[in-house]
Amino acid sequence: MDDDASARLVRETNFAGWQRQGAWAPRSVSRAEGSRFWDDRGREYLDFSSQIVASNLGHGNRAVVDAISEQARTLAYASPGFATPPRAALSAALGEVLPRGVRRYFFSTSGTEANEAALKIARLATGRSKILSRTRSYHGSTAASFSVSGDLRRIPLHGVHEVPGTVFAPDCYCYRCPLGLTYPDCHVACADEVATKLDEERDVAAMIVEPVVGTNGVLVPVPEYLPKIREITRRRGVLLIADEVMTGWGRVGEWFAVDRWHVIPDILTTAKGITGGYVPLGLTATSVELYEAFRDRFLPVGHTYESHPVALAAAVAALAEYRRLGLVEKSRRDGEYLLARLRGIAEHHPSVGDVRGLGLFAAVELVRDRATKEPFNSPEEKLVGRPLVADAVAAEMMRRGVYVLSWVSHLVIAPPLIVTREEIDRGVDALDAALGIADAQVRSPDHPGGRSSAASQSPS
Repeated sequence: MDDDASARLVRETNFAGWQRQGAWAPRSVSRAEGSRFWDDRGREYLDFSSQIVASNLGHGNRAVVDAISEQARTLAYASPGFATPPRAALSAALGEVLPRGVRRYFFSTSGTEANEAALKIARLATGRSKILSRTRSYHGSTAASFSVSGDLRRIPLHGVHEVPGTVFAPDCYCYRCPLGLTYPDCHVACADEVATKLDEERDVAAMIVEPVVGTNGVLVPVPEYLPKIREITRRRGVLLIADEVMTGWGRVGEWFAVDRWHVIPDILTTAKGITGGYVPLGLTATSVELYEAFRDRFLPVGHTYESHPVALAAAVAALAEYRRLGLVEKSRRDGEYLLARLRGIAEHHPSVGDVRGLGLFAAVELVRDRATKEPFNSPEEKLVGRPLVADAVAAEMMRRGVYVLSWVSHLVIAPPLIVTREEIDRGVDALDAALGIADAQVRSPDHPGGRSSAASQSPS
């Protein structure tokens, strides 16, 4: 089957997630190595977003591939009711890197399932029904995880595919403060709003947060925010769930983002980077106290592929590779270089409203007018399929051989942690050139809003 026929067959027979089906035109990808991948025509692309912020180790890591192959030959599958060598090995290894206090593990196959399990555990252990989330969050696509997502993708299923009981609070989003305030004069009022919500609701089992909001903008909170949230929830007996599906495994320059602020959640969920994206695996890690709540009580979670030995073996190898290659520390160092380069080019592009990030996890937010912060597009336009400026910029970068993830009005820059400085420069140079598409649609200088001279920099 030739390349065009292969892509056409996939397009005509498959559903595509998160988009209108008629607009899908997939590109065939045949192989990948390091921070690069190739299409079926042999053209090379720099993976500047780790696919969907999953390929932290890059592509083709030999140790992980060998671990998968050896485990498949030895024990390809076992019922989750059994203990297996990779299950024991990963359980031991996790204790060395997870925040202290979360030491009981449930292994599923995705971040969505990890969050689904976390929500069940929280509700059943506390006997309460509500979950506090945030307005720009994304926690997954199954019923409960979708219901606690503030993401625009939830809109078409509002009232149709929801588990009742979600309460939303504002995010810590300094560039577009939902309360109209300015840091530090605000005294982190967005955290105080969480306290207000919890005092009003009375029946909240847990608050779920992405320590750094992922798809919806790479929103890095101010230093006081997460410790304040932890204290607010602890004082009220509300569990704290840290969704580290994107931010875990060195992505933000720490093993987990909560480590940055010395916060210990009651439940931590993760996926993606736990195997480097090589095999599907999700993890729900809880405190010992939460585990004890189910010692003599039925826990209604489980999957056919729960604790799959091949996935667990991949995770054991991946964790060893993070250590061997020093990728957590490298992410911190190279993240500073990446942000400096992004902020440098932003000075010359009036379409860039904000550059923000932590480690090798950054966002470039595009605006029509810097003074008013007017975005080029709205979430509603994304849902109905109107052309988006961020997508046009991403398409131009792809034409230049650099793949980047775009979402409504921002680009997510998250290369594999093994990325070289030369590859960072290549990706940023492609962005620099592609931003001309957005610049051409910026308000003219004589527009009442005017233009400012430099990109804003949110506190981090």
